[in-house]
Amino acid sequence: MIRLFASLLLAFAALFVTPARAEPSDIAAAARSVVRIVLLQSDGSHTRLIGHGSGFAVSPTLVVTNAHVVERMREDDTMIVGIVPPEGRKGYLAKLVAFSPRNDLALLQLAEPGSIPAATLFSGAVGDSAQVFAVGYPGNVDLAQGLSMADLVDPQTPVKTLGYVSAGRSAKGFDTILHTAPIGTGNSGGPLLDACGRVVGVNSFGTVSDNGTDSSFFFAVSMRELIPFLRQAGAESHATDVPCQSLAAYQDEQDRRALDAEAKNAADSAARAEAQQRSTEQALHQAEMDVLTERDNGLALAALLLAAAVVAGAGALTCATRERERQTKIAGGAGVALLVGAVVVWLVRPPLSSIDERAKDLLATPAASPSPSASASASDGTGKMACVFDPQLSRVTVSDITDVPLAFADNGCVNGRTQYGLDANGWSRVLVPSSEETVSVNSYDPTTRTYTVERYLLDLGTMTQARDARGKFSPPQCGVDEATSRHLGAAQDAIKAMLPPRPQERLVYHCSAQP
Repeated sequence: MIRLFASLLLAFAALFVTPARAEPSDIAAAARSVVRIVLLQSDGSHTRLIGHGSGFAVSPTLVVTNAHVVERMREDDTMIVGIVPPEGRKGYLAKLVAFSPRNDLALLQLAEPGSIPAATLFSGAVGDSAQVFAVGYPGNVDLAQGLSMADLVDPQTPVKTLGYVSAGRSAKGFDTILHTAPIGTGNSGGPLLDACGRVVGVNSFGTVSDNGTDSSFFFAVSMRELIPFLRQAGAESHATDVPCQSLAAYQDEQDRRALDAEAKNAADSAARAEAQQRSTEQALHQAEMDVLTERDNGLALAALLLAAAVVAGAGALTCATRERERQTKIAGGAGVALLVGAVVVWLVRPPLSSIDERAKDLLATPAASPSPSASASASDGTGKMACVFDPQLSRVTVSDITDVPLAFADNGCVNGRTQYGLDANGWSRVLVPSSEETVSVNSYDPTTRTYTVERYLLDLGTMTQARDARGKFSPPQCGVDEATSRHLGAAQDAIKAMLPPRPQERLVYHCSAQP
């Protein structure tokens, strides 16, 4: 039920998402997946470069490109294909595993050990006038740089160009996206990216002007073609349909919620003041009624006792005239006692000045409150938690959205097996995997019961530095003292200092206590 609710929230939030403007770091991170495709001809003793295009990894060992980029190798057994990543020291030989000239798609697989960071595909609708980026290796840039054929097999940073989608137009032969991000010869097979760096299409061809030169409109093979092609080829890839939201929108939402919370606190304070005023008025009214009632009751009782004293006195007088000494004493004593009682009752009646004091006593009566154990378990943020995704405070680019079970101890032990470090920003754990070029910072705030995952897609150099820093310490076992937690936090801060100012992805979860 929680997962269904989170999915509905995502769908609802998608209706109100402001189109994101790209961060340069997001496009640079996505460019890690873009490769140069080179066609080589070998006669057994010599190898020469025949042509090149672009492509992008959909898994660490699978690369998508255009069919027309590798078509010649299907007709010539002496040709081989190579994949040159944008980083590192070498390229990789590859083999063709799927070929579809109908929609100009081809799939290559590394033929030797290697790994390339995989891109994320965006399977949702691409809006009209959406900002997009073409990334690849245009030959005119190579020519302008004076690169030789030998230079093209060395890792190089791909070229990025900006444009916009023109929705409603497609090629007749297969489904395409018309856009204005400039591409040239050599860009073929490279990705068309959205503002979050997800692949929305495979650049294929451009229009041609009357004089035969390239013009400013270009076509990319859409996800409607690419995803079925990959599925038919049995290729695993990662796709998401979560709309792109900028981190600026995240900050705007945080600010809006802060203002809402401030307004709510002000309204709550006003409501409490009004309730207090009502309670005071009610207490004063109740105290006044109680005092007046007690005074009236005392007056009535004193009058009754006084009347009885008069009757007793009259009886004593009658008995005295009849010389009944014993009855006279009894009646006289009773009359005196009744008279004294009437005076006492009159004197002990509460004065009008006691109304305010009575009202204070009424207001000081404590109200029922929840048991200490119930309040503590609901507010200290420890114990078993169910953490639900908040789409309005999150930016999703590469991950699937699932609920997160979390068990947090007050010493920073998470799920009974992972020790979090403690620093000035609270509890966190920095994850530096050896198998992918991504650093994750997972943090938990027990005060607000907020769990956050931030992912940074890093270049090879920064990732190497992060792995070196991570190799200098070993995280302690769960349940350590505060000093050890702070030592771990300080060691992790050295890695955090290497990270860019903003992550490529931020997932925010709100956690609630579970029985």
